[in-house]
Amino acid sequence: MRLTRKRLCSTLIALYCLFSIYAAYHVFFGRSRRTQDASLRGLRKGAAPARERRGRGLYLWEHIFEGLLEPTDVTAQRREGNLVVGRTHYSFITGPAVVPGYFSVDENNVVLILNGREKAKVFYATQWLLYAQNLVQTQKLQHLAVVLLGNEHCNNEWINQFLKRNGGSVELLFIIYDSPWINNMDVFQWPLGVATYRNFPVVEANWSMLHNERPYLCNFVGTIYENSSRQALMNILKQDGNDKLCWVSAREQWQPQETNESLKNYQDALRQSDLTLCPAGVNTECYRIYEACSYGSVPVVEDVMTAGSCGNASVYHNAPLQLLKSMNAPFIFIKNWKELPAILEKEKTIILQEKIQRRKRLLHWYQNFRAELKMRFINIVESSFLKNNKG
Repeated sequence: MRLTRKRLCSTLIALYCLFSIYAAYHVFFGRSRRTQDASLRGLRKGAAPARERRGRGLYLWEHIFEGLLEPTDVTAQRREGNLVVGRTHYSFITGPAVVPGYFSVDENNVVLILNGREKAKVFYATQWLLYAQNLVQTQKLQHLAVVLLGNEHCNNEWINQFLKRNGGSVELLFIIYDSPWINNMDVFQWPLGVATYRNFPVVEANWSMLHNERPYLCNFVGTIYENSSRQALMNILKQDGNDKLCWVSAREQWQPQETNESLKNYQDALRQSDLTLCPAGVNTECYRIYEACSYGSVPVVEDVMTAGSCGNASVYHNAPLQLLKSMNAPFIFIKNWKELPAILEKEKTIILQEKIQRRKRLLHWYQNFRAELKMRFINIVESSFLKNNKG
């Protein structure tokens, strides 16, 4: 159906981001002729006894779009934010009181940001997709897209049935973690980002972060899994006594939540280290990579493919971490932690002025990385949805 210009200008694109059992985020996009009058459309109120666990929506809104939320209390049942970029109005709503059916059926275009990492999360993500697909089929919704926190083994076949090319309603899919599905036509890669579910903040660079001598060559704060490369990393650090020159805090069991003290210790480790060691976990991509960038601590990334269906490095030459490599991330990529002693020896010879310049380059790259992703996202969604409106 052809939209009139007036209708087009009032179109809203709504992003609803589902992460825990019922909790979800909402972001709305709308084009306005008078941006100073941009406002949020009303939503039906809901309730659910759950709390957010993995905040891909917060990374998009606070770190990529640089939006703010009110109230600032992260435990609030409902939080909202508004932003205008060009002539497009963005509104974000989040809180545990968000369930399928929560958003207004007056919205024309919706992007669901879903958690498909685990079986239980897939079940609730599916409920959102079924609800939105029903709105498309009954012509109450025109366009649907998804940003998906994928499975760490990249086993995301469950969403295939919902893709438009397979007879479903999802026109665009932005997927976290490498995937052979990525074609930059209807499937795009999206970054994992920082662990906002652990309250990792938006970090503002200051003079001391850039210019101070950092007392540690490197840091690793994380869980050591049995028979993993992380065990090999710890052994290599101990062999040459480099564990005494690095901030190392290892634990045997993963902790899903941070205390105020543990978060501060982790941020101090990043702030006071020149390098951040980023061993592969279940997937090569980890929050630590982006958190290190936030503090100007160069990520040393274990550049190996992990088990699963994320791609074949012999076929996809930039795999893993194709998005970061395509954007020329200024990281240190290694294939084996046996390379680390030589890296640390070289690090000892680098003078402070060189390190300052390197920090500036990393922080500048990370700022540009987020800005570029923001514009890519806007251009892809708007060009696809608005182009299809003309047909």
